[in-house]
Amino acid sequence: MLPEHVALQDVEIWFQDETRIGQQGSLSRIWHYCGQRPRLIRQQQFLCRYIFGAICPEHGTSAGLILPQVNKVTMQLHMAEISKYVSQGKHAVVVMDGALWHQESLNLPNVSILKLPPYSPELNPMEQVWLMMKKRYLSNRCYSNIEAILDGCCQAWQGICEAVDTIKSLTQRQWAKI
Repeated sequence: MLPEHVALQDVEIWFQDETRIGQQGSLSRIWHYCGQRPRLIRQQQFLCRYIFGAICPEHGTSAGLILPQVNKVTMQLHMAEISKYVSQGKHAVVVMDGALWHQESLNLPNVSILKLPPYSPELNPMEQVWLMMKKRYLSNRCYSNIEAILDGCCQAWQGICEAVDTIKSLTQRQWAKI
């Protein structure tokens, strides 16, 4: 996993995941009058995009891409994007789930993959980031076309990346410190 020439003090831990954003979006709880059922918008069309996101809790650094599908090619693009944000002289260990498109051989000199055990999404703090992002920015929305979805994804990801202290508090794990 970690190349032999990399010292532990030169390692950054990153957490990575991807989520789908689209017209059949999430509904979330809202405040409403007691005893009355609120009316919420829910589309039936199905256009979507995927946000590939990664966060380094130690530095509050993030790297993300919005892509039309999930596969090995788009995952390689995202890993190359993460590689650009790794601190100079450091090596990133990217913690991720075991999805089929999460490939082992990346050919990136400053990035390695550490896969989580199967059926353990609670170990990946990116899940909490997605929940917060969808709740704050993307729930109960109606998208007219793919451009509106892309705009919503960009605004949500930028909002998440600007909230550095919140992201650090959501993603730091005691077991992930070196």
